Amino acid sequence: MNAYTAVKAAEVEAEASVARPTEDQELLRAAGKIARDLGKPNPAIYYTDLLACVILGYGALALTIATAGVWLKLAFGAFAVLALYRALGFIHELSHLNPRAMPGFRRFWNLIVGVPLMIPSFMYEGVHNIHHSRTRYGTAGDPEYLPLALMPPRMLALFLLASALAPVGLLLRYGILAPLSLLSPRFRHIVVERYSSLVINPAFRRDPKERMAHKDWPLWETLTSLYAIGWLALTATGVVHWSVLMTVMAVISGVAVLNQVRTLVAHLWENEGEPMTLTEQFLDSANVPPPNPLAALWAPVGLRYHAMHHLLPSVPYHNLGKAHRALMQQFGTRGTYNRANYTGLWVLCRNLVSSSFRKARGQAGS
Repeated sequence: MNAYTAVKAAEVEAEASVARPTEDQELLRAAGKIARDLGKPNPAIYYTDLLACVILGYGALALTIATAGVWLKLAFGAFAVLALYRALGFIHELSHLNPRAMPGFRRFWNLIVGVPLMIPSFMYEGVHNIHHSRTRYGTAGDPEYLPLALMPPRMLALFLLASALAPVGLLLRYGILAPLSLLSPRFRHIVVERYSSLVINPAFRRDPKERMAHKDWPLWETLTSLYAIGWLALTATGVVHWSVLMTVMAVISGVAVLNQVRTLVAHLWENEGEPMTLTEQFLDSANVPPPNPLAALWAPVGLRYHAMHHLLPSVPYHNLGKAHRALMQQFGTRGTYNRANYTGLWVLCRNLVSSSFRKARGQAGS
């Protein structure tokens, strides 16, 4: 225990009953009823939405590559980022969808999004579900949680900078590490354990035995590896100009950075590793509901309702707006539910940065 923690221990204990609420049973019961009523996915919406994103995204990417003018190239590139970011967002739905409810959708998504963007679904499935565990959320065992609000401000900048390098890491993972790992069981163990998950917790290690639960893991890893090797080989031999690969990587980098910005405001990031009640987990998360029009761009496929998603992880994205309206109608603006609603990205970013600076000043003062 450091000096600052020792000085503040009494205050924290005194405030615990206020800062750490007990379960809101009425809210949890209402959420359970909504999950039963709105839990069925609509395949037509999923396929239509995904296909539109892919057609527009790859079309804009092709125009970005083909266009010579800088401003047009930037405009087409930005459009490609937004469309492909939304297409990638369906990986979150895959981690919660019952395969029997939409047979074939997972395969379809991997073929047209997962492999081309070098992020096959196994990198998220199973890992993301740990984040929803009632006993592991916000703890050291949560692959998708770091107490960012309690870290120095420079860590927030590094958090965003690291995401910009994502396409380089993906090319390395699938173009070089994947084939090399076939030569050594020990190295293969390391690749599966450390480089096969979309996480933000650097201490997280994936159980290599989990690979056996994903029967098609070898298929998607092989296809993604061949795809990455193909890019490297065609570029190295001059068949594809290096600028084409750089453009594709820049768009993937833009997708990764946009997703990292969304991740920064998905939670309040104030937990220091203690297990949390479901109500606490909900209040540590954020909704940005309508009328904010931009949230649909930076938090697509239902991610603008991230706090509610922690109450209703099985509800498909196209029903989250209905669920939000139902809960607001039932509880109004004074209930627990409304405490997780925020007006926009700027407010959440400002709160996070302010918390980080306050923590840094407190540590300096101690």
